[in-house]
Amino acid sequence: MSFNQKLDSVIDRFKRLGDELNQGTSNPQDFVRISKEYAEVRPIAEAIMILRQAEQEYNDSKIMSEDQDLDQDLRNMAQEECQNLKKLIPKFEHDIKILLLPQDKDAERNAIVEIRAGTGGDEAALFAANLLRMYQRYAERQRWKTEIMDLSETGIGGIKEISLSITGKGVYQRLKFESGVHRVQRVPDTEGSGRIHTSAATVAVLPEVEEIDIVIEEKDLRIDVFRSSGPGGQSVNTTDSAVRITHIPTGIVVSQQDEKSQHKNKAKGMKILRARIYDAERQRQDLERSQARKSQIGTGDRSERIRTYNFPQGRMTDHRINLTLYKLDYIMDGDLDEMFDALIAEDQAAQLSDLE
Repeated sequence: MSFNQKLDSVIDRFKRLGDELNQGTSNPQDFVRISKEYAEVRPIAEAIMILRQAEQEYNDSKIMSEDQDLDQDLRNMAQEECQNLKKLIPKFEHDIKILLLPQDKDAERNAIVEIRAGTGGDEAALFAANLLRMYQRYAERQRWKTEIMDLSETGIGGIKEISLSITGKGVYQRLKFESGVHRVQRVPDTEGSGRIHTSAATVAVLPEVEEIDIVIEEKDLRIDVFRSSGPGGQSVNTTDSAVRITHIPTGIVVSQQDEKSQHKNKAKGMKILRARIYDAERQRQDLERSQARKSQIGTGDRSERIRTYNFPQGRMTDHRINLTLYKLDYIMDGDLDEMFDALIAEDQAAQLSDLE
């Protein structure tokens, strides 16, 4: 099907849905379904109608500019209009192609961000804490809400691992490319010789799902309870309130001990478990699709090194799109939009190339 045929089919579908809405239906579920589909198609249909109008105006202006019976001033005006429209039409076409791209069904979901210290000992744990602050500061800028669901600290300001829930508009859409290994190069505070160390932390961004999205059978779970512990392993609770949940079919294990209530720890643990199971299936499907793609933003592999933060040079480099920014202080303070916009644009460009 050619590009123009695709556009014609969208307009036909839009008109058909409009007719169905006007005719009405006795089934409330059908009305909701048609209304939802109409709302989804409408922005694309309106963009196509703007393109069609511009194409018609271009053709009319071209005819006028070549009509020798017309006054020269009118022909010049028509020629100028042709030139303006000739620049606008490709932009309109590009905007429509973006709208026609398959939409990520999880784009508008909230997210659970998991950060774990990797190679580098205490310095890796301190860097993990820096990444946590970076995402928290970005969330503040976006007016998103954050909640620490599970936290394991080192006792010197570092983080062994953390699960952070972030809620707001389009959270997963903005953060989904953060999954992978983040590498840091800097001189640790404890390094007397001034030697640069390299350490790393792993980030996983999971779309937050509801119980209706992932059905987990009780028979597939093994739930163990134990006493909560703080940094260094010391007991911080005199009751067995901590919970370890094992999903037997996948082997995924979640431990939760932040709350004093066993019930609350189990509820939080199940929330994380659902997200991990859902994300594992999403990764599997993405991998299958990516094998047929010409290019993509990363592989979704959590072991893939995606970014380097070089503190001595004040630069951040995203290795997937060869983007280097010399404003590391701002980035670590949550100024991430330039990077996220570049990642999203590159992903859209890769998808567009697949359509051609």
